[in-house]
Amino acid sequence: MKVRSIFPRVYKIDGKLATLSRDKNVKVYDEKIFRIRNKEYREFKPERSKLAAAIKKGLKFFPFDEKSDVLYLGASSGTTSSHVSDICKDGLVYCVEISSRMMLELLRVARMKDNIIPILADANRPEEYANLIGKVDIIYQDVAQKNQAEILIKNFLAFKPRYAMLAIKARSISSIQRPEKVFREEIEKLKKYFKIIEKINLEPYHKDHLLISMERR
Repeated sequence: MKVRSIFPRVYKIDGKLATLSRDKNVKVYDEKIFRIRNKEYREFKPERSKLAAAIKKGLKFFPFDEKSDVLYLGASSGTTSSHVSDICKDGLVYCVEISSRMMLELLRVARMKDNIIPILADANRPEEYANLIGKVDIIYQDVAQKNQAEILIKNFLAFKPRYAMLAIKARSISSIQRPEKVFREEIEKLKKYFKIIEKINLEPYHKDHLLISMERR
């Protein structure tokens, strides 16, 4: 198998994206496991992860490294956050999720990957979990609510990370407006606090989604 490094602990293996496993013999969803020269890699599926889709679409800016501490808003069942756990193997991944049903799945993942810290909370209210979280380097947000930019700004003001990545879901904000207009309006809200580094449209993997990479002003 041909293995090529793309970003820290992110690889392309025979054309498929994968993360170098932090925890051996761990399979989180239906991902394929590659075992190569005493190392394990977990397939990182763009259909299951907005971050993987952005990488597949040519993402150039990647703020994560092995020691990054990450606040993940909207962690759901833990698919993407399990890969962030692999990448940030010496850091902590604080996973905020509002759904009790999804939290059950996330807890299962956290039992396998001890650098994931699951937090059952509303991302609209960072003051309710601020005392559970230390300093973070990056906020990664994937929340299907109308006020997506406002949620990110609230958490940025609470934790002051250097970088942020936001997956904008246009149809969660408006089912009437064109996605391009929704994207522009959300970006305008963010410009007061962030310098926009990169924008990646996630079609065809995720319809009407845009991933934005930012650095604080």
